[in-house]
Amino acid sequence: MDQATPTGPTTASEPLTQREIRIIIIGLMVALLLAALDQTIIATALPTIGRELGDLEHLPWVVTSYLLTATVATPLYGKFSDAHGRRITMLIGIVVFILGSIACALAPSMLILILARGLQGLGGGGLMALSQTIVADLVPPRERGRYQVYFASVFMTSSLAGPVLGGFFAEHLHWSMIFWINLPLGLLAFLISYRGLKRLPRFERPHKLDWFGAFLLVAATVSILLALSWGGIRYPWASVQILAAVALSAMCWVLFGWRMRTATEPLIPAGVLHNPVVRMGVLAACFGMGTYIGLTIYLPVYFETVRGLSASHSGLALIPLMAGTVIGANVSGQMMAKVTHYKRVPVIGLTASLVGTGILVLAEPHLSLVGIEIVLAFLSVGLGTLLPVSTVAIQNAVRPHELGTATGVANFFRSIGGAFIVAIFGSIILGLSGVGGASSFEAVGPAAALHGADLAAAFRYVFAAAFVGFGLALFFLARMKELPLRGSAVRAAEAAIAD
Repeated sequence: MDQATPTGPTTASEPLTQREIRIIIIGLMVALLLAALDQTIIATALPTIGRELGDLEHLPWVVTSYLLTATVATPLYGKFSDAHGRRITMLIGIVVFILGSIACALAPSMLILILARGLQGLGGGGLMALSQTIVADLVPPRERGRYQVYFASVFMTSSLAGPVLGGFFAEHLHWSMIFWINLPLGLLAFLISYRGLKRLPRFERPHKLDWFGAFLLVAATVSILLALSWGGIRYPWASVQILAAVALSAMCWVLFGWRMRTATEPLIPAGVLHNPVVRMGVLAACFGMGTYIGLTIYLPVYFETVRGLSASHSGLALIPLMAGTVIGANVSGQMMAKVTHYKRVPVIGLTASLVGTGILVLAEPHLSLVGIEIVLAFLSVGLGTLLPVSTVAIQNAVRPHELGTATGVANFFRSIGGAFIVAIFGSIILGLSGVGGASSFEAVGPAAALHGADLAAAFRYVFAAAFVGFGLALFFLARMKELPLRGSAVRAAEAAIAD
């Protein structure tokens, strides 16, 4: 049979009952909570972690290492699940994530913590992508938006609890608690997934994993992240070290592009990216979600160094940003099932995000803390409208046996966008604060005072960079073709390819 020919499920079974679907959804919600909570709980604990481990210089890599490995793992999980099934792939992801969490909690040094976070990312990289893919296996595209209510509740919980728990654990208990909390959640997710996913519809196709392509991707990403992290701080931008890192990254990206065209089964299939809906949707999500991740990482630094809040209070101050995206995603997801032109909602939403970041750039010194919170809530609601639309539109444009790969590619570019933008934001803040070689979160404030730097001005440049990120997300979303959402997941995917 031709590899491109769509097929139905590879396992013949009776349709799933509503009870079985609910059990699967609950398992996915717990797995999502693992991944979502890990993204929000660590930000407010970072300064304490750096101080207690005695290494402030490499603290940003606690975030970057997770994003990097999660980025590379995401397309691998998607392709592996297309070949071997969602159930076994989800279970592997949960186990690796739990092992990484244990290693993080026991880490005696910053180097070990960074390596353990990398292991954790290898597990976490698949949890969100697989959850979205499994929902796509169960629910037709037109009805998929209403299931955003369930997942919105997960993100709402992690958004509200994560920053507060992270600050509380770091300030009153011990920072390792942010990782120990993953164990009971992970065990629950494993048990539910083990039983609930047994009768999941399957669309497997034979696939090979492109390990050489993954190596090139890691080398390209690490090199450019090192250049962004070190440039203007540890080494001058025109130094041999920075230029060599940029050159190595460029060479690896070129080789990765060659690998995509010549490999029998590349890590990221060129055919998927040639789909105009996938391409534009992926780029919109990359810049939108990447900018959001950058803000969630560095806004606690802003609240603690510019606004003078404690770790616990900075976690509370982050809630409007985190909760607003959930509200926006919920509204957008509900509207997809009711309107024909579902793209209009995120276009309006991202325009609101642009207005919000523009206010921060121009008026941040004149805003009270309450004013800042209102603006953050405003722009985050706007951003939230993008997330379900981009995901469902991408899934609606590919065949069933490509769902895992396409969803993995989308999450891959979201993660890589986050890794790049976190590095760019960090370079802006640390460079303009005059921190030099001792780059760190906690050293930003004292270094800025020592060098007479205006840290608030540095963050206005960060807000300007966020404005550009949201603007690019809006540009690519506007260019994304708006395919009709069909009532059947299989027919929708097949018809979208045939159009």
